[in-house]
Amino acid sequence: MPNWFIEFFCVLALSKKTQWALILGVIFYLAITLLGEHMVANFELQGSMKALEEVFANKFLRKYDKIALLALVSFWLLAIKFYVKDKKRLV
Repeated sequence: MPNWFIEFFCVLALSKKTQWALILGVIFYLAITLLGEHMVANFELQGSMKALEEVFANKFLRKYDKIALLALVSFWLLAIKFYVKDKKRLV
């Protein structure tokens, strides 16, 4: 295996902050996505607005997806920051 590959996994194995940032990014992404689907599942409009129900539901789902993706990217950027800091400290 290449030397940088081994070095990457050694630093990742020793860096608890990086591990937590990666794990929390995935957890928050899934949680926000599931919350958005749950909130939109019972979304119902009355009367003449009934025709726009699906349009609004899709718009809300896209908003939740954007927020979830923002959370995932921000946690992964934090993980990269922690990884670089720990790499300098360990190597």
